[in-house]
Amino acid sequence: MKIVDAKVIVCSPGRNFVTLKLVTEDGVSGLGDATLNGRELAVASYLSNHLVPLLIGRDARRIEDTWHYFYKGAYWRRGPVTMSAIAAIDTALWDIRAKSLNVPLYQLLGGASRDAVLVYGHASGADMEKTLGSFGHFLNLGYKAVRAQSGIPGLASAYGVGQGEMAYEPAEKHAPPENLWSTEHYLRFVPQLFARLRNEFGPEIHVLHDAHHRLTPIEAARLGKDLEPFRLFWLEDPTPAELQSALRLIRQHTTTPLAIGEVFNTIFDCQQLIEEHLVDFIRTTVVHAGGITHLRKIAHLAEIYQVRTGSHGATDLSPVSMGAALHFDLSVNNFGIQEYMPHTPETDRVFPHAYSFQDGLMHPGEVAGMGVDIDEQLASQYPYVPAYLPINRKLDGTIHSW
Repeated sequence: MKIVDAKVIVCSPGRNFVTLKLVTEDGVSGLGDATLNGRELAVASYLSNHLVPLLIGRDARRIEDTWHYFYKGAYWRRGPVTMSAIAAIDTALWDIRAKSLNVPLYQLLGGASRDAVLVYGHASGADMEKTLGSFGHFLNLGYKAVRAQSGIPGLASAYGVGQGEMAYEPAEKHAPPENLWSTEHYLRFVPQLFARLRNEFGPEIHVLHDAHHRLTPIEAARLGKDLEPFRLFWLEDPTPAELQSALRLIRQHTTTPLAIGEVFNTIFDCQQLIEEHLVDFIRTTVVHAGGITHLRKIAHLAEIYQVRTGSHGATDLSPVSMGAALHFDLSVNNFGIQEYMPHTPETDRVFPHAYSFQDGLMHPGEVAGMGVDIDEQLASQYPYVPAYLPINRKLDGTIHSW
């Protein structure tokens, strides 16, 4: 099963995606997502100019060996560009292997550990009332878990507040937008939001919140403590996780569960947080953490320490990533929850898929392989459009974590 063709496809059906398509001498093809939001062309170039030439002639069945070939063989290891490129190769190889054996991918990962995958939606609004309305909308759609984000009084904009009912796309065309931020405004407001949510929707629905790396450790500890009465499923990214020892301080002050890791690239980014019990959910993704091969290793380490998975799954990842994530989620024992943000109709047409949503749960489907395809002709009608993530500044003009 030698690889005879490898193609990098960049398209923008609603937003930019980078997709790798591999084809074997047997005519079996596989897809991998290589999208890195705001830096898509860097990964596309890394694949096209450095990795694709080395793929031709390799045995598509040697998935583990190929992973190490590109990780250890490059010498310059890790980082989002490298790991996203490796992830695309790895995912495409798993897709090919499952298709060649005529089984859905999760069967190669040990089979199903559950009947379906719990997912959470994204309720948001420009103010508290609009967020409450959005939250109710998701419950009406059958979601059992909902993340709540809201505009902050006194601030013109806030992360996670979408322009539509179901999703948001933070990347914007042309120059990066600049937003103003006040941690003081935020810390006063968020506990009020969750008090209202619990009062109006009761204690049973799972509620989540994303602080998006914006707090110092002691500020995050205060927020976690203030939110304890409302029993969050998790508080996501309370502080920048580069300084992982900072999570110790947060742990000393709150029992609110913590979720971290969507910007992590390897198991080494996760190791300290997992082994020191500083995190409850690890949010690494198929595309940014080196593919299914490496993500399974992260999950197995986490399982020993009773840490569950909660993979990132916003629309900055293509349906190829969502399909791969659902097969992974279905298989691992210590799965926690999966982020799910529906793509635009244009994206779904470019990437037809077998996965489905019903009553707050998702399933990858029983199609051989990953169950996601790409319409290359249609993709060619959506050329790449430069887009950038926002810049965040404090009220005094200081650059702050976005």
